[in-house]
Amino acid sequence: MNHQNTFAVSRFENRNGVPSWRVAGWLHGIRIRKNFKTREDAAAEKSVLEIKTLEEVSGLRAIATALTERQVREAEALFQRVAGKARPLSFYVDFALANYREPEQQKILTKAVTEYCAAKQHEHEQDLLSIAQLERIRRDLRRLQRYFPGATIADLTAPRLLTFFECGRPALKTYNNRRGIVSTLLKFAFLRGWITENPIEKVPQHRIRRRRGAARTLSVAQARELMEHMESFEGGRWVPYFALCLFAGIRPGRPHGEIAKLKSEAVDLDAGVISISAEVSKVREPRKVTIQPNLAAWLRTYPLKKDAIEVPSYRQRNVALVKTCGLTHDVMRHTFISMFVGKFRSMGEAALQAGNSESIIRKHYLDLKTAAEADLFFGILPKRAHGSTLPGAALSAAA
Repeated sequence: MNHQNTFAVSRFENRNGVPSWRVAGWLHGIRIRKNFKTREDAAAEKSVLEIKTLEEVSGLRAIATALTERQVREAEALFQRVAGKARPLSFYVDFALANYREPEQQKILTKAVTEYCAAKQHEHEQDLLSIAQLERIRRDLRRLQRYFPGATIADLTAPRLLTFFECGRPALKTYNNRRGIVSTLLKFAFLRGWITENPIEKVPQHRIRRRRGAARTLSVAQARELMEHMESFEGGRWVPYFALCLFAGIRPGRPHGEIAKLKSEAVDLDAGVISISAEVSKVREPRKVTIQPNLAAWLRTYPLKKDAIEVPSYRQRNVALVKTCGLTHDVMRHTFISMFVGKFRSMGEAALQAGNSESIIRKHYLDLKTAAEADLFFGILPKRAHGSTLPGAALSAAA
């Protein structure tokens, strides 16, 4: 038989003539009958029984507590999260209290980058970091700040960093480069207590399979066409630059390439040697490059001045010139190394003169050029006779 979970308060006379108040009803099929001396006591019991009825139906409990309503709701949510776990909630709280440390201060990303770049500037001043790498760090971190405006260093979680690294669908190498620079920033922040853990450990790094012999080079015909064009362009003032990069493997680029820091006194035509000092070398290691006979002919016909090349507005004009000639970064240097290996068949000597390791030479440059091609390459000579002047040379030199 089903009974309603309801209760009523009624008055009745005892045998001794004293009135009482009775609470009667059913609680989940059980009959309840209780007598009280006053109506107020009976009403209070009725309320208690009705609350028990609601608790049974809804699963709620009426408990006296010092917690606020918000704290009670948070506790309920936490118990739901650990439901079914092997450990009680207190275990996880104890673990967090023992292992978690709040950051010492919520460091704004812009300030963190400023301090980090100042440390890298100091490394550069101690000759531990090249200016090219320093500028690369600054450039990439400016991009990071633009992507996360107003953020703190602690806001850089693994998912957010992954989104930044993949922005613009970059090549795998570009992705890895971005990750590497941000990784060093986060290590710097971790050591200073700005973050409690380094999120970069949860961001994957791509493995890049590099195929042997992947370096892009010029053919003998392309190299000859390039140098012929340089002889007729602006009175030949660009010839020393291109001759040194193409026939000696000097790293190109301004303002930080080896060619930009090379002085005329480092090129000894009589001894047949170019001395690359540690200050000039990209890898901070001195080396000597043997001047091949054809390079000597080019430099005698087009002598070096104070620097390898001096041209007003060099950077803008070189960009246009390289685009016109179809050159890519380091293609002239790659051509020199490949031709050197093809002619002399010595990876060790090629590594010494180019400032690379033998493993890099073997991986990228071995067997790209034949001995016949190399002989033709190192036989490319200037068409202008030594000591002669091309038409318009004096005019362009004065420009």
